[in-house]
Amino acid sequence: MNKITDLDKVMEKVHDGATIMFGGFLGVGAPLRAIDKLVEKGVKDLTLISVVNSHPGQNFDIALLYKNKQVKKLITAHSGTCKIALEQFRNGDLEIEYYPMGSFIEKIRAAGSGLGGVLTPTGVGTLVEEGKQKLTLQGKEYLLELPLKADFAFIKGYKGDRLGNIQYRGVAINTNPIMAMGADYTVAEVNEIVEVGGIPAESVGTPSIFVQGVVQGYSFDEHKQVYTDLWVRSQQIK
Repeated sequence: MNKITDLDKVMEKVHDGATIMFGGFLGVGAPLRAIDKLVEKGVKDLTLISVVNSHPGQNFDIALLYKNKQVKKLITAHSGTCKIALEQFRNGDLEIEYYPMGSFIEKIRAAGSGLGGVLTPTGVGTLVEEGKQKLTLQGKEYLLELPLKADFAFIKGYKGDRLGNIQYRGVAINTNPIMAMGADYTVAEVNEIVEVGGIPAESVGTPSIFVQGVVQGYSFDEHKQVYTDLWVRSQQIK
């Protein structure tokens, strides 16, 4: 099966009210071209699932979706990095649902693994336990965290082949492999599309079974330039 496609075809599937997972961590390992295409399409009332909110630069990463007023809800472990989102939350225009970071990841893993949920002691005795089932096993209390899944996941890889095998580079391996498991339709945006066999078996970070589409993102050199420009603008480097 050839899973190579383009973002315009993918965007035909994305609809108002969709729930979308985004791989990455503060913009590192984020599917930047996919985000730009979502902004261009203008789909509304989206629920975003991201382990943390956007890169602090307010014109980058998923901050662009808030800026374009396309988001109704964020499910996350940390939201304080995006001023636009926090302002919309204070105004009542955005709902935010929080989970501890480890619980957040395990909820997605549960969805991808076909589990009915996960048990965790994290959050017992705090606001986190409100509305959740509590179980006692061997004298210890646990919260039942239910699976968290999405209609779509947009992840960012380094290389991808036509079967949908994905290789990651550096810290971009952060949340991308987990997000790939948790959606009905996963799209991998990659720096380079290679032939089958072009990714060593031991370097496959996400196997093809979890990926429905592979799209060309920025080339690796373009990708480096995007982040260099970002860091220069934010005065992180000169």
